Amino acid sequence: MKWIDIPPVWLIAALVIAWQISIARPFGLSLDFAVLQLAGGLLVGGGVILMLLAFMEMRKQRTTVIPHSEATTLVSSGIFKRSRNPIYLADAMILTGFILRWDAPLALVLIPVFIWIIERRFIVPEENMLRRKFRADYARYEQKTRRWV
Repeated sequence: MKWIDIPPVWLIAALVIAWQISIARPFGLSLDFAVLQLAGGLLVGGGVILMLLAFMEMRKQRTTVIPHSEATTLVSSGIFKRSRNPIYLADAMILTGFILRWDAPLALVLIPVFIWIIERRFIVPEENMLRRKFRADYARYEQKTRRWV
């Protein structure tokens, strides 16, 4: 059952809920504007690119992308100069983008819920692990690089 507690599963669950909301169209609410469709597409595309950049940087540094696994290297180069959690940021961007593309305004509430779950289940434990392993290096990194953006 441990495979269930990984970020992609949480993202897929949030996407399924958002999609169901978009199909149901509760209360007849709609934000169906061309600019939101474009913004949604850009968020999904940008999220995928951001995720790929983060995966490539972690692979280049030869460390794991698997949550709750011990990192062999503190990655602070590439996209990690701008965000300590670019993969989770990409997940949030993808979720937001699909919600806009699917014209599901009631699903917007899923975004802060998703971020809260990701922070509690993954980011905080990962940061604590990195803090213990890389001590001063992580403290410096944490000071100069924000958690999200």
